Amino acid sequence: MTLRCPCSQEHCTCCIQVFNACIEFESFLALDDVSFAIPRGVLTGVVGPNGGGKSTLFNALVGLQPIAHGQILINGLPPGNSRGKISYVPQKERVNWRFPLSVWDVVSLGKSAKVSLLQNLGFTDNSLIEESLRKVDMWDNRDDLVSKLSGGQRQRTFIARALTQEADILILDEAFSGVDISSQEGVINVLRSLRDEGKTILVATHDLNTLADRFDEVLCINRHICAHGKPESVFTKEILTELYGSHGEVFAEHQIGKHTHVV
Repeated sequence: MTLRCPCSQEHCTCCIQVFNACIEFESFLALDDVSFAIPRGVLTGVVGPNGGGKSTLFNALVGLQPIAHGQILINGLPPGNSRGKISYVPQKERVNWRFPLSVWDVVSLGKSAKVSLLQNLGFTDNSLIEESLRKVDMWDNRDDLVSKLSGGQRQRTFIARALTQEADILILDEAFSGVDISSQEGVINVLRSLRDEGKTILVATHDLNTLADRFDEVLCINRHICAHGKPESVFTKEILTELYGSHGEVFAEHQIGKHTHVV
């Protein structure tokens, strides 16, 4: 049976489709009947409380976490059959920063899955690595140790690594955690540029203050999908309260005072 895409559009352009997905850890239901779709070439912010299922969802999208029920399709295929089409930048806490690797070393690892016989014989084409580093403005830092970089530089390095994998979809988990405001803007500008090239990008974030200014769409998740759409349509008191309780209600009232178009 052919499933109808959750986007419900007659001419669907979605590259990520999730149908009634459930994920269980022993007796705990981490994701409950989650359905949504992401069109190609869209920059989407994924927001929700700690423990709300953002990282669990990302792990499922890249095939690291099995689902108990439902279906996930990446470009029409299950995640396990979509290797090379999707690249994942995990939370910084999951990266061993003590490894003595340079920026060049880290970015070159993105090519490892595409190593050919000629490359094994020493005939390497490093043009893709250089192009990726230049796109994220890290070419001048290519010899620096990753352990010595700022938070924003590390994020741009890992984005460059994802680019060398030549993936169509980029997923970044807490990309702005520990990154100062000015560096955040640098990262988001890189992501916008990649979106304009046709990349589909999902970014989990806790920073709601600039949500409406940064993303084309917002996916709100708290073990289920609370809302999905344009920032101005989902940035409401009811939805933020569903996500964050009383803290969300206070934040929503503050935002309503700042943006009269928010309802």
